[in-house]
Amino acid sequence: MNGAAPPTRVAVIGANGHGRWHRRVIAPMHADGRLRLVALVDVEPVQDDPEAPLPPGVQVFTDHRAMLAATRPQVVVICTPPHTHLPIARDALTAGADLLLEKPPVLSLAEHDELTWALTTAGRVAQVGFQALGSAALTALTDALAAGRLGTVTGIATVAAWQRPDAYYARSAWAGRRTLNGRPVLDGALANPLAHAVMQCLAVAESLGGAPPWPVAVEVERYRVRPIEVEDTAVLRIRFRAGPPVLVAVTLAAEEFVAGEVVVTGTGGRAVLEYPTDRLRLPGDVVTRRVPGRQGLLENLLAHRADPLGAPLIAPLSRTAPFTALLEALRAAPEPRLLDGDLVVGVGDGGDRVRHLRGVVDVLRRSAEQGALPSELGVPWAVPAYRAELTDSRPNHHH
Repeated sequence: MNGAAPPTRVAVIGANGHGRWHRRVIAPMHADGRLRLVALVDVEPVQDDPEAPLPPGVQVFTDHRAMLAATRPQVVVICTPPHTHLPIARDALTAGADLLLEKPPVLSLAEHDELTWALTTAGRVAQVGFQALGSAALTALTDALAAGRLGTVTGIATVAAWQRPDAYYARSAWAGRRTLNGRPVLDGALANPLAHAVMQCLAVAESLGGAPPWPVAVEVERYRVRPIEVEDTAVLRIRFRAGPPVLVAVTLAAEEFVAGEVVVTGTGGRAVLEYPTDRLRLPGDVVTRRVPGRQGLLENLLAHRADPLGAPLIAPLSRTAPFTALLEALRAAPEPRLLDGDLVVGVGDGGDRVRHLRGVVDVLRRSAEQGALPSELGVPWAVPAYRAELTDSRPNHHH
């Protein structure tokens, strides 16, 4: 290995919680010498993870600034609560690091612009943690669209139906909160656990138009089955300057599990991508097939650092601007409607208890199939949608 560059120094800020997932990605890369994990940071004691034991020599800090000064990492993974991303990212950029920033990257377009400016000034890059964008199945879908296999695309929709127990909302001070200490948090289904469903739809729309699609109008209905400040169930319709609308129908209060399907409908047929499992069915396919191959975001970031032109970033910050625009629109939406009584069934005890919204999966599927909101389908518990027009007020952006 004479003359070879030493492995890239990597640190993780926010090493517990979802940070453990990043540590499991890093562990084999550290073992193979593709990178060197130099530090973990968390305000709480760092939890052991049997799948990612701490390699010798890794320093543990409670303060990210002390870590940056002591270890000078070249890549920093930021996996802290969303409302803390911008100040931590600025510190890491000032210290000369590139970023792998967990989603949602920021919570407003003003913050998005500020981070973009900080990246430009520092001459660094940020990859955003939308890992499903690295999927070969998504590429196979967008290739099929480009080849005309679906004809003219008339609609893009996603359905995802998950369950989150009471303990999920007790996991931290910001869980299920709209704001914390006066700062937006927006820890709802759309912004956090089911953000990938939204982003995969935006990626499909982007492939049709050749550029990140700018939303011009949103209509959203938001519901909750417990006393939280954000939605656990939502149906969102997004319209763009050009191209078909997107309909997002998601819940964390499902009776049955739907991993997450992106359904693209065209004049020549329909395609279904199950984005968490990389399973795809195209028009003419007899069965749904798994399309193997998912490029890791950290791996891609390291490749990009070595060869910026030959290895473009999969999820650069710029690609996530439409997602941030949607979050900003949701910030102004009224509080989600609380559904209770006979509509909601509690199952289990203590922190493991889940709440099912009766018939919700059927409602979400009908919404996705018809491109309609629950109130337009005459669902008895539905309330009229919140509607917002979105203007692109950012300087020097022409879509």
